Amino acid sequence: MIFSAWVDVKNEEIGQIFFIFKNRMRFDKIISVRNNIFVRILIFFVVGGAAVMGQDKIMEKRDIPAFLPQEVLGWTTAGEDQWFDPQTIFDYIDGGGEVYRAYNFQRLFVRRLKKAGQPDIIVDFFDMGSSRDAFGVFTHDLEGDDWGIGQESTYKSGLLSFWRDRYFISLTAEAETPEAKQALTTLGKHIAAAIGKDGAKPALLNLLPAGMASEKNVHYFHNHIILNYHFYVSDGNILNLDQTTEAILARMGEKGERSYLLVVGYADPKKASQAYAGFTKIFMPDAVEPGLVQTEDKKWTAARAKARFLTVVFSASTAAAGKGLLAEVEKKIKI
Repeated sequence: MIFSAWVDVKNEEIGQIFFIFKNRMRFDKIISVRNNIFVRILIFFVVGGAAVMGQDKIMEKRDIPAFLPQEVLGWTTAGEDQWFDPQTIFDYIDGGGEVYRAYNFQRLFVRRLKKAGQPDIIVDFFDMGSSRDAFGVFTHDLEGDDWGIGQESTYKSGLLSFWRDRYFISLTAEAETPEAKQALTTLGKHIAAAIGKDGAKPALLNLLPAGMASEKNVHYFHNHIILNYHFYVSDGNILNLDQTTEAILARMGEKGERSYLLVVGYADPKKASQAYAGFTKIFMPDAVEPGLVQTEDKKWTAARAKARFLTVVFSASTAAAGKGLLAEVEKKIKI
């Protein structure tokens, strides 16, 4: 699933150690011994640290390929594996990389598999850095059949996508054949088993009304670009969403009667209050009461802030329905 937002890449800083020695004339011999010991310790840590860092880089390159089999139903590796990071992803995904960057992805591993007489299979293996963002990028596109692989999966027309732990995996057959379909399934099951453990879903899901989070109608994200992709709110970022916020958008009802529940978690109550004030000022200039307005389509939008959370119901059929959903969410917020 090749589909994004900005990610800050933090480099490790190596601190400098300084020793201040007093009374040098009096303690030359002691200082000489101590300096000798210090130099040895410094060499040990510098050389040893470099070795550890080098080993980390090696392991970083080994961990994801280790999740893949050497061969799957006759498909084998063709060409060199590729690695991409948030800066180089556009070399691989022209225009679609922003979605993955919006979910703070760390690195992407790509492998092509070939089998004579069959379409190629492409493995796109994303390390998202956290299980929350692996879940989030999976929810960006929920179209397809549940394939029973990983923690959640979808399959549609030769594309198998799933997530487990902090990883999001997309397996694509360049043409859908019965053999390729079986290979995708076998490969997906192998990778999910090799990852070996599940990851936690965002705690924000616990604020949704009963049963809503279990349906395939919930999107998790951070910024307003992704929000507008699923439900257009405004050209501007009137909810003050950024990479430090967490948000879920749940879709309810069928087309024509569809409403949306948005829950945003901010860093603190002050930011939630500021977002509420800014949103209601711009989106609800004709509010019939604080946090409640009837829109031009005769539907209702209701909003409320509590603690560090902002909840908004869009396109509710009645004012009472919108306020009722807000109340359900509020009951679950623990102050």
